Amino acid sequence: MRNKLTAFSPVDRRRLHWRINPILINILGVIVGALLASVGLELFLMPHGIVVGGMTGLSAIMAFYTEMRLGLFLFLLNLPLVLLQRKNISASFSLLTVLGLLVFSISAILLHPYPALTASPIPAAIGGGLSLGFGIGLAVRFGGSLDTAQNTAEWINFKLPLSADWLVLILNCSILSLAGFHFGFEQALYSVIAYILAFETVKISLSNFRYSRTFTITSLYCYEIQEALLIRLNRQSQLLEPPHNGKSGTLLCKSDLWEATRLKALVKDYDRDSTITLKE
Repeated sequence: MRNKLTAFSPVDRRRLHWRINPILINILGVIVGALLASVGLELFLMPHGIVVGGMTGLSAIMAFYTEMRLGLFLFLLNLPLVLLQRKNISASFSLLTVLGLLVFSISAILLHPYPALTASPIPAAIGGGLSLGFGIGLAVRFGGSLDTAQNTAEWINFKLPLSADWLVLILNCSILSLAGFHFGFEQALYSVIAYILAFETVKISLSNFRYSRTFTITSLYCYEIQEALLIRLNRQSQLLEPPHNGKSGTLLCKSDLWEATRLKALVKDYDRDSTITLKE
């Protein structure tokens, strides 16, 4: 037994090292992002009644109205949406998202008793927006998510005559309107400032990061795969070359990062001999 355990060659050890390290890096990245986001919420935004958009903003509104802890709603509102989409997203994305939500929720609960880092609402809106946005962006960059609003909108948009972006916009406008009604016009302006800063910080933290992937699929069953992609993943695909005379055809399909594993598995279900290539 001892010989079997110690019989790794230097090449095997290097391979194991590079296989483990990316997983640990992703976990640490999601955890750091969740901690930064919770600092932005509990030490900047929440003490001043400043609300942002997405499920995070909806959680804040519910926490204000019910006087319950924000961290509780962060977990309870986001987790069911992750579970509902589990068939359409990869296992790694699901696990990292649940991990991020746990850290996000627990750290928000632990930070709640501490006073705000600033007594002025303008610095609070700026600091909170930057910290929250960078935390959310960091979690996404390392393979997870702290706010499921965008993912959920993309998942349900095929059932409604509105695009995912419009659904998210309606949700965010409703949240900011509720914040203005509850806290007043001045606080609503601070909320808009925090939301814009958080949104732009997410974009900056995801710069040079490809949020989606484009795949070319070569198969004899292009038509069946094309229909399955539309029905099961709500993904349109372009038939570049139809199969004919026993020769494989080619499909082009764009997939979000967290759906890539699911897309590959679906294609292989229809044709084990198919070829799936990431288009650079």
